[in-house]
Amino acid sequence: MTGDRKRSPGRPLIGVAVMVAKGRNVLLGKRKKAHGAGTWAFPGGHLEFRESIEECARREVFEECGLDIANLRPLAFTNDIFEQADRHYVTLFMRADHRKGCPVVKEPDKCEQWLWSPWPPTVTPLFLPILNLLKQTSS
Repeated sequence: MTGDRKRSPGRPLIGVAVMVAKGRNVLLGKRKKAHGAGTWAFPGGHLEFRESIEECARREVFEECGLDIANLRPLAFTNDIFEQADRHYVTLFMRADHRKGCPVVKEPDKCEQWLWSPWPPTVTPLFLPILNLLKQTSS
């Protein structure tokens, strides 16, 4: 889940979001912090300097919910402008399969709970990058 980060004026940040699939369900967490509080999002966060997208995806999934993932692959990207929060992200979506573990709230200051939801999600409201992803995939 993308959290607070210093940002350079006029430059977007890069977020990595991981659609972890278990059967026909995907993992979603209810955000507590920063922009998008109260919305449902995939595990993920900021791409760090000199970190590969795959390393970021694995790190964020483990740090946030303790899951081991497999078959990590690119899915899509979105251009996400959060008007009210005055933030701009390019979100790189990755897809992965659940390998083992039960989701645990490892960052309770950032996430209220994890749940497995059918895709497309049945919970609302959804985090802006997921809404933008759904717009892309439905057109």
